[in-house]
Amino acid sequence: MIDVPEALATAQSEYNGAAGRAFVAGLPELTAEFVRRWDLVIDGPPMHGVAALVVPVVRADGIPAVLKLQLLDEESRGEPVALRLWNGDGAVRLLDHDPATHTMLLERLDERRMLAHLPDTHEAVLIIARLLAHLTAGPAPDGMRRLGDIARDMLERTPRALDRVPDPEARAIVADCAAAVREVVDEPGDRLLHWDLHNENVLASDRAPWLAIDPKPLAGDPGFELWPALYNHYDPDDVRWRFDAMTDVLALDRDRALAWTLGRLLQNCLWDVEDGRPLDPDQLEMARRLRGRRS
Repeated sequence: MIDVPEALATAQSEYNGAAGRAFVAGLPELTAEFVRRWDLVIDGPPMHGVAALVVPVVRADGIPAVLKLQLLDEESRGEPVALRLWNGDGAVRLLDHDPATHTMLLERLDERRMLAHLPDTHEAVLIIARLLAHLTAGPAPDGMRRLGDIARDMLERTPRALDRVPDPEARAIVADCAAAVREVVDEPGDRLLHWDLHNENVLASDRAPWLAIDPKPLAGDPGFELWPALYNHYDPDDVRWRFDAMTDVLALDRDRALAWTLGRLLQNCLWDVEDGRPLDPDQLEMARRLRGRRS
């Protein structure tokens, strides 16, 4: 019924090994099952990211939607819970969900109109900040993964990672990021966070100018949300403007927001070191620009 995109198959094999290959092999049958179960008609070629297959469909009542199929992991586990809580306010609307397979039926947005295509990068940053103001307005529900646990785990892993960073300046930046996280780790916050709101995860729709998709939700401080928008269309000379603009829109304490933003850099650096990749020089430069920013 569908052809699984080769790029998705490659990504699943690379990141999830045998489980990813089994997931990809079962996607045609799984898609057919939910097309039958939810009385859908496939309405175009499948789309994909790194983790999910997204199939355009039309419901029996004529309403366009998309079928999202993905391998359940720690990051995606809370997605349907968050989407139900947001109920379309700033985010795509969840129409149906199968807990056994994590398959979701979502309202269809316009994938041709992505925030990444907006030429005005300042306006794009402000759009993300306004969306985050909606999405992070309420507390996360019980059972959501928690920023405090993630932060403490990062701090435990940092000493081993530092031993594997050969460049003294880069090592100092990573150590400084860890020190910033230690200052706030005991007050990690309780807001419902999207965690991955970069400009390719914001699409236009008919019912709202822009809506967020693909959350990797957790409970924590909204300052942990800023990094993706700071890094979109990377411009080192614009980092401080973006940081100030987002903290203004979200009414965040800048010192706390800076600490949690540096926590995102620490998270990225730990992943790079543990996977044997070099540290990203652009992200290190962003940290250099931000480290002097105190309220």
